[in-house]
Amino acid sequence: MRTVDPAKHEAKRRAILDAATVCFAEKGFEKTTTAEICRAAGISTGSLFHYFPNKRAVFVGIFEQDGDETAALLASAGEIEDPWEAILLILTYMSEQLLQPLAAKLVLEVAAQCARDAELAELVQGNDRVLRDGLVGFVTRAVETGRIDPGIEPEVTASWLVALIDAPLSRVILEPDLDPAAELAVMKVLITRFLRPVLPTRSRSNS
Repeated sequence: MRTVDPAKHEAKRRAILDAATVCFAEKGFEKTTTAEICRAAGISTGSLFHYFPNKRAVFVGIFEQDGDETAALLASAGEIEDPWEAILLILTYMSEQLLQPLAAKLVLEVAAQCARDAELAELVQGNDRVLRDGLVGFVTRAVETGRIDPGIEPEVTASWLVALIDAPLSRVILEPDLDPAAELAVMKVLITRFLRPVLPTRSRSNS
């Protein structure tokens, strides 16, 4: 019996999901066929069904992968000593993803599908909860270490940060030619002023 290489299997699975993401974003879930996904991924129909039983499983797999990537991002941020820098890392990474035109289209499509598919809706909402809960932890640490305004409520603040991450979507949909770098620069300024990070005070000997 041939042994399956887990790394190669996962790499192929991710390649299929990446190709399918483009298809779903450009044509929507209903109009995308498995044949189109196979052509985009450069595989046969039989190969596709080796990894996913049907088209819906491919679509769901995109958001399962999204959840895994969010968890990995939070884990990487957790290795950063300064919680303020960790918050900026998370916000920058997530916003960069959503500033891509394909991402905006895919989010619109998943919103439409969630209205019809309770299981998918729970998965997407669960991903959002993981992100929000992770941010609550970093905001709490930042408050405790004096890196941001000590008067803010971590849970409410985390919810607003998630909302700010989602905000670029509407901009991209209405203005597809936006400059992502410029948008991120403005967002960082807004977030910095919103959280009012407390700058270290100089000692009298250095003043």
